[in-house]
Amino acid sequence: MKYNAIDVLKPNLYKEIFPYNEIPKANFNKIQLPMDTPENIWITDTTFRDGQQSMTSMTTEQMVKIYDMLHKLDNGSGIIKQTEFFLYTEKDRKAAYTCMERGYDFPEVTSWIRANKKDFQIVKDMGIKETGILMSCSDYHIFKKLNKTRKEAMDMYLSIANDALENGIVPRCHFEDITRADFFGFVVPLAKNLMKLMKQSNIKVKIRACDTLGLGIPYNGVELPRSVPMIVHGLKNYGGVPSESIEWHGHNDYYSVVPNATTSWLYGGSSVNTTLFGIGERVGNCPLEAMVVEYAQLRGNTKNMNLKVINEMAEYFESDLNYSIPPRTPFVGSEFNVTKAGIHADGLLKNEEIYNSFDTGKILGRSPLVAINNYSGVSSIAYFINSYFNKKGENKLTKYDERLIPIKKWIDKEYENGRTTNISIEEMVEICTTYLSDNGYREYAENLI
Repeated sequence: MKYNAIDVLKPNLYKEIFPYNEIPKANFNKIQLPMDTPENIWITDTTFRDGQQSMTSMTTEQMVKIYDMLHKLDNGSGIIKQTEFFLYTEKDRKAAYTCMERGYDFPEVTSWIRANKKDFQIVKDMGIKETGILMSCSDYHIFKKLNKTRKEAMDMYLSIANDALENGIVPRCHFEDITRADFFGFVVPLAKNLMKLMKQSNIKVKIRACDTLGLGIPYNGVELPRSVPMIVHGLKNYGGVPSESIEWHGHNDYYSVVPNATTSWLYGGSSVNTTLFGIGERVGNCPLEAMVVEYAQLRGNTKNMNLKVINEMAEYFESDLNYSIPPRTPFVGSEFNVTKAGIHADGLLKNEEIYNSFDTGKILGRSPLVAINNYSGVSSIAYFINSYFNKKGENKLTKYDERLIPIKKWIDKEYENGRTTNISIEEMVEICTTYLSDNGYREYAENLI
């Protein structure tokens, strides 16, 4: 091919940045790149591929159920554009095929395969239009895992991509470990060659920039290879990769998975790859629900997306997959909008907007609650009742309601007797219905529990 990798006698491992016996360094060159957000941005999903590797294996039926929920979440918006499946086992192939039979436009079913002609035939036989192909691009992988030179790796990757194109399949080239790769010595030449193949075949070629160890840094002015702005800007402006062919795939090793994904949008990439609730290898992938909210903030809308489905998914993962979502996980954790501070509860009672940044009840189907403990005053109790029992307008209780006094006394007695845990929601419902049954609370509570 025309664009050759810069071959080296020994690998460039960037030891001044990754000394291994110390925490990796963030070097700055202070170059400020312009933002270049594409007109269209979207989300892809790898829950059934990267995500599933980190938890109990899903059954075919469970994968199809989750796929249906992804479709319901997208709701015809086209924002949840694709999801990918392994094709190694009969179970995975059956799940992918069943999902394809649904006939949904979104999310489109794609695959991830080993890079050999036999697997390409499986993709083609199933009628899947796109597949992921691993193309490790750092010298850590080329020299130490593959035992190849850069030229040998380049030739192998281009041959694999050409096999996909000959089968009429869109190759999604996974540039593994891009945040430790020689960007101008290997990444750009590989990208240029792939774009040449795209032009020759008239079939789209995609590049997934994989931040395999979560080393990407979102700040402008950081040096390569860790700079997310420079990687995305460079793929587009030096590699000739159009925005719609650039996808970011990150991990959360350094707590930067969400800002890195958002940064990739801001600097020229159209697509970010995610998993539900951030499941994935080690510390996990970018949470799909986080990027839905990031999309809403950047675009000022969610198109047709049905965000209430996010919590349906969370309930399904916990009930059917035995997956425990940490309670404080944003948007989906059991305590994400539960306040425990008495002064905050008093503010919520006066006006929910004081301590809730958006209407979580309307948008996510999760109204804010307060945790009841030995620090809770009557304001917290009143707010709990109003929120849980959906009391509005003239029916709302105030902290001056005398019916709250015996409830407060019962709670105080619990802690005087040595209790250290919060009062559970079930206990609060029971005690409230006991003292407020004349207002129809008991009947309402029985319908909720």
